[in-house]
Amino acid sequence: MTPHKDFFLDACPSAPTPTLPQSPVLADALQVCHPHAAGIDIGEAEHWVAVPPGCDPQPVRRFGTFTVDLDALADWLIDCGITTVAMESTGVYWIPLFELLEARGVQVVLIDPRQATRAPGRPKTDRLDCQWLQRLHAYGLLAGAFRPADQVCVLRGYLRHRQMLITYAAHHIQHMHKALEQMNLKLTQVVSDITGATGMAILKAIVAGERDPQRLAKLRNARCHHDEDDIAKALQGTWRAEHLFALQQAVALYAFSHQQVALCDQQIKAHLETFADQSAGQPLPPKARRHTKTNEPRFEARTPLYRMAGVDLTAIEGIEEGTALAILAEIGTDMHRWPSVKHFCSWLGLCPQHQISGGKVLSRRVRPGAHRVTVALRLAARSLHHSQSALGAFFRRMKARLGTPKAITATAHKLARLVYHLLKHGSAYVQQGLDAYEAQYRERKITTMAKQAKALGYTLVPLPA
Repeated sequence: MTPHKDFFLDACPSAPTPTLPQSPVLADALQVCHPHAAGIDIGEAEHWVAVPPGCDPQPVRRFGTFTVDLDALADWLIDCGITTVAMESTGVYWIPLFELLEARGVQVVLIDPRQATRAPGRPKTDRLDCQWLQRLHAYGLLAGAFRPADQVCVLRGYLRHRQMLITYAAHHIQHMHKALEQMNLKLTQVVSDITGATGMAILKAIVAGERDPQRLAKLRNARCHHDEDDIAKALQGTWRAEHLFALQQAVALYAFSHQQVALCDQQIKAHLETFADQSAGQPLPPKARRHTKTNEPRFEARTPLYRMAGVDLTAIEGIEEGTALAILAEIGTDMHRWPSVKHFCSWLGLCPQHQISGGKVLSRRVRPGAHRVTVALRLAARSLHHSQSALGAFFRRMKARLGTPKAITATAHKLARLVYHLLKHGSAYVQQGLDAYEAQYRERKITTMAKQAKALGYTLVPLPA
């Protein structure tokens, strides 16, 4: 049997190895863009740092995560002449080092771990990971993640902590439901929201010791849809001590969570006053205030947000004070970080990802994710179902044609474009009425139908009125 050619060359050391001609274009394809770049592998207990060979006799070092160790890490990078550093966003362990290096004047590129995908067959160690990051960053193959200015980061931290407190309060509402069901108290069937006026009044009376269903039913709010007899029937149950104790603690924890939310709102209000006034002295146009929702900010946030951004985002249909606050806290006011509105919508995950193979469209789904700005825009789009505006008509038209989920995505994409243009160009939002939108849509449809008729050899003639 004749041995295979490749096997013969590998088995015989004396055999000449064929050399393939190397293209000069491929040889010069990768150029060092950042000669003074370093790579850091982030960990909870230690950080591995790699600098370019020749900067130090020991180009790879391990540092601890104490503050003294981070100061020593920063001093070593500066002594090596490092000007830019790449690190992965591992948990929250990168934040202290990121802030320290930025304060020392080092450019820090925070990357998604998916960008540093290791080559097949390459061992996985912390030492090799930091060297791999340094090499990729030196060749300019890593793109930094978005991080707003430090003043906006403080506001973002307050808003995220506030959202966490609201999540805790929602868990305690579930505990209330469980305790009521275990006692067979069907309060949830006669009250739409047990944390509303009627529900909280009855729950506080139960915690205070009231057990008479008739007396509890008299606490009904005048706007409640069910009468006192229905509420009294729903409040006949088994008053077991362990379930009453669980209900008492759930009500207390719910109230305490909202007390913490109120304190957080005070911090947010005070921090909003520290932003520079971008309104150029222009007065804020009046707007009819809607019914305040339970989780909305408990202070008048429209005025400080207008001074912060220079435009009134709440003028857009569907965007209330809480939504505008969430948007500005996550992205800030500097829209030059995104070259165009298409980049901004793609970053939010509101653009379809076209997957085409062999001329066939495999998928056009949007990128999955729970970006906070995207979630806020989707909720704003969902609230436009009954809006008598151009955006409301657009949502209803998309819903009839594509269904509710895709209509929400399409409307959120339109809202994102409006937010981008307002923040980047500083122009005021001009609301388009429902009649104007319908007339514009009719003209566009007539133009399309005329083109189709002409292509088929016909002429579209309007009927006399």
